[in-house]
Amino acid sequence: MNFDFQDLSGTFTTFDIVVSLALSFVLSSVIAWVYRYTHKNVSYSQSYVQTLVLVGMVIALIMLVVGSNIARAFALVGALSVVRFRNAIKETRDVGFIFLVMAIGMTTGTRFYVLAIAATVAICLVLLIMNKFNWFTLDVQRQVVKVQVPPEPAYTSTVEDILIKHCSEYELVSTESVRAGALVELYYTAQLKKGTSSNDLIAALSAVNAGQRVSVLTGYDQTDL
Repeated sequence: MNFDFQDLSGTFTTFDIVVSLALSFVLSSVIAWVYRYTHKNVSYSQSYVQTLVLVGMVIALIMLVVGSNIARAFALVGALSVVRFRNAIKETRDVGFIFLVMAIGMTTGTRFYVLAIAATVAICLVLLIMNKFNWFTLDVQRQVVKVQVPPEPAYTSTVEDILIKHCSEYELVSTESVRAGALVELYYTAQLKKGTSSNDLIAALSAVNAGQRVSVLTGYDQTDL
């Protein structure tokens, strides 16, 4: 019985392997550092950042294997289609970084080294500039107002009169019965007028809701009475 063992590694040189994997590692690490530097929320994950580097190198390896062989490319697509990812992406920008390292892995794996370096530098520079100058920020701070009142229409009308006085805009989100129907809890989203604080709104609402609970949530802070 003859076993015909054939190594196809000769289709690319050792230099190609070393440069592709090393360059994908360096460029993916740069992208991961930019992600870490520009991340602002509390959802930062070290494992996600390490995965960015891993994905860049794996894609480079896949592109080396595929080369210009169409049949091999379809075989890899079929093999990878069985993979299911169950972790939800917390932020939309995280998806962008995944696509970025995938693109860099593809360019290094197909040996477009100058394109990979130029793209990484240009895109990371854009990300740093947007972070530095806080591009596209929308300085509109909205509050969530929760107020409990007796279940009479007059109380609801009074609450909305106060919101008109203290807020530039507001919207009723939901109405919920609490304490076995003894009270009604009103949920609003609102934007305070300039010069009006959350404490001013709480004081005004507390004066007309028969001593029941009032809450105003602003961003990550909550002022509660």
